[in-house]
Amino acid sequence: MDIDKKIIQKMPKTDLHCHLDGSLRIQTIIDLAKKQNVELPSSDPKELKKILVPGLKCKSLVEYLRPFDITLSVMQEAEALSLTAFELAEDAAKENIWYLEVRYSPVLHTNKGMKLPEIVDAVLDGLRKAERKYHIKTGVIICGMRNINPETSLMLAELAVAYKNQGVVAFDLAGSEESYPAKHHREAFYQILNNNINCTAHAGEAYGPESIHQALHYCGAHRIGHGTRLKEDGDLLNYINDHRIPLEICLTSNIQTKAAASFTTHPLKFYYDYGLRVTINTDNRLISNTTITKELHLAAKYADWNMNDLKNVIVAGFKSAFFPMREKAIMLNMVNAELAKY
Repeated sequence: MDIDKKIIQKMPKTDLHCHLDGSLRIQTIIDLAKKQNVELPSSDPKELKKILVPGLKCKSLVEYLRPFDITLSVMQEAEALSLTAFELAEDAAKENIWYLEVRYSPVLHTNKGMKLPEIVDAVLDGLRKAERKYHIKTGVIICGMRNINPETSLMLAELAVAYKNQGVVAFDLAGSEESYPAKHHREAFYQILNNNINCTAHAGEAYGPESIHQALHYCGAHRIGHGTRLKEDGDLLNYINDHRIPLEICLTSNIQTKAAASFTTHPLKFYYDYGLRVTINTDNRLISNTTITKELHLAAKYADWNMNDLKNVIVAGFKSAFFPMREKAIMLNMVNAELAKY
């Protein structure tokens, strides 16, 4: 069903899977590069956009990840991190996202010698400024990287533990899935779970259900990032359904990385119809050239949702958020009251 984008824009929403380094504004990249004397492939916004936004014709995950070298090149200073975090939350607030979880891996921002806590503080500073200015609540997810090494993931898990209840709400495992199994990062997740911290993991995007199995059973993930290939294992699909483990679905990025062949064949419709708890997210606002409004509009169109379905999925986003139950209950009451208008 085609639900008007303007209506979706007005509804309260969440974005639970959003990478900071994939969600910058193009003009900000140009301004920061100038300020920091960083050389860009082009300083013309239109030209730079062509390089940074691979579009739906993107051939693979490798091609999709290339623009991150450019965005990360201007994100090596505290001021830049604070600014980009603020702008991301500002962009989210402008489309009426009430709750945003921002994920990134601090180790990717150390090229100029910044210490890990400085990096986390800078991002939290930007998000808090946005919270004070706009009607938005935010949380940070620190990402371990599959393709760096398990020791680094453990160090990042310890960082997340230090920042528990100080703005960091969860730990994630990101990076290339193939050849880098989640189970190698068990120690990092043990550290996280042992400290009663939430965790999610990218799984079943570029690799089969075995990857999701490891994220759940070796790492104890509370949510699954993507989960596009879950449909290949019925047993695991039912386990995830029975345990109400949310899937962080990112439609546009799945088409770009070839995790799904097209919007029509994306398993979202099947997952939702079967009863799985699905949430809709941007992944990377810049690189996928998207917003939550756009993603929900696409989801409603291709999964054939009516207004009730759309509201269900929006509510699922709030239910799946990594924040305390009591606060969540208050927010859900407000969300339901708001959604009742539509």
